[in-house]
Amino acid sequence: MKILLLNGPNLQLLGTREPGIYGRDTLASITAEVTVLGSELGCEVSARQSNVEGELVSWIGNARAEGFDGIILNAAAYTHTSVALRDAISAVALPTVEVHLSNTASREEFRHRSLIAPVCLGVIAGFGKDSYILALRALCAKLSR
Repeated sequence: MKILLLNGPNLQLLGTREPGIYGRDTLASITAEVTVLGSELGCEVSARQSNVEGELVSWIGNARAEGFDGIILNAAAYTHTSVALRDAISAVALPTVEVHLSNTASREEFRHRSLIAPVCLGVIAGFGKDSYILALRALCAKLSR
């Protein structure tokens, strides 16, 4: 099974960006941990990050053609604004898990609504780097059924 792990804007700054909200783990360390767990679970993880909405949309749109079986997506701020990401997820029709490091429901009101959640298999938020771990475990389990 192949999993595409996508991270959106500003997540390259993890580790130093508002550590009280996002923690001190870097994107590289989170990706490494998820990749190792993926191997243990029989899921090959390919990780990408972009600050550009169109690039994320293209990666999602090409995921099936690239042989991916599912997607884990931390769309960051695009979660609340991007109809394009929502439509790409819907169009590609691959099981997708939305993930967030912080509990978006406990933050500013504009973060309470996700445009992509309705077309995702599930949403995992608020557990820091473990949000990614939980998402991978859930997606790999779903795909292996």
